[in-house]
Amino acid sequence: MTTFTLFAHPALLALLAVPLVLAVWAWRASRRRPAVALPTAHRLEAITPTWRTRLRWLPAACLLAAAAALIVSLAHPQEGRRKTLIDSEGIAIELVVDLSGSMRAMDFKIDGQPVDRLTAVKRVASNFMRGDGEDLAGRSTDLVGLVTFARYADAVSPLTLDHAFVIDGLEDAQIVNDRNEDGTALGDGLGLALERLQALDTKRKTAKSGETASKVVILLTDGENNSGVLDPLAAAELAQAIGVRVYTIGVGTHGTAPVPRVMPFTGRTVTHYAPVSIDEDTLTQMAETTGGAYFRATDTESLAGVYARIDELEKVKLEERFETDLRELAVDSWGRLPPVLGIAAGLLAAGVLLDFLVFRRT
Repeated sequence: MTTFTLFAHPALLALLAVPLVLAVWAWRASRRRPAVALPTAHRLEAITPTWRTRLRWLPAACLLAAAAALIVSLAHPQEGRRKTLIDSEGIAIELVVDLSGSMRAMDFKIDGQPVDRLTAVKRVASNFMRGDGEDLAGRSTDLVGLVTFARYADAVSPLTLDHAFVIDGLEDAQIVNDRNEDGTALGDGLGLALERLQALDTKRKTAKSGETASKVVILLTDGENNSGVLDPLAAAELAQAIGVRVYTIGVGTHGTAPVPRVMPFTGRTVTHYAPVSIDEDTLTQMAETTGGAYFRATDTESLAGVYARIDELEKVKLEERFETDLRELAVDSWGRLPPVLGIAAGLLAAGVLLDFLVFRRT
């Protein structure tokens, strides 16, 4: 909100010159020496003036100040308050992140140091939500939720505007260690995200606030579907039916990638190279079925570029409206001061009362 002061008739402020000229004239007149010198004048100068004599100018000053305040009130001083109202059509975004064992591959770097794929995803996805000050502005007006999956899908965070909560959930996510939980259930991960988006719309309909303007899933994986109940392409058709766009991201270098492995007997970590196998055809079909797009990220920079591209494609519609309220300060209080007309009336009354009661000539 912006507050400003203006005058409806600023030209009338030129009349302030009249009381100013009268004040200067009265001051100069009071300083003028007597035209006729009296032989006894030096005796009169020795008389100490009383407080009434010293303050004799006060009634006139009050009347001149009242005239100035009246002129200001005639110019209609106004206080304006301008409010900027932003209407936005928020987007509901479900992040779906692969936690399968292959995400341990160390083919990404952060600040020049090798990191596993999940660590790079955490950095870039967090910047996508809160902004990085450069390419990503953040999604402050969007609802964001988090689903993770390996052999099974898990809803980590509900759709919320509290992105710090979602980022904390993402930071706590760990690559699966149990072989019984390892796998890549693309269809189940997408299906759970769609279920959360549908639940949001159901909740909004119940509250009579309408459906979400736009619903998006960003699904990231480094492998092929080999687990789960729901077929990935069937899940994509379901997404298309309920109006959800799906962006799919394949992460991993081409060829082979270094993967650390802990030896069972010695406990020593060794690195071996495993082939990178991403089902790009399925990921492409999933995205195209829903009106989304498929992206490949082979390093941290290209992954950040993918999220920047999605950020650009899914822009929030913002509309700014301005409302201005004007308050007449001539009749309304001016901050902690009374109305200007009230000041003028008070000064006028003070001048008259001082002249007739305190400084009355007998």
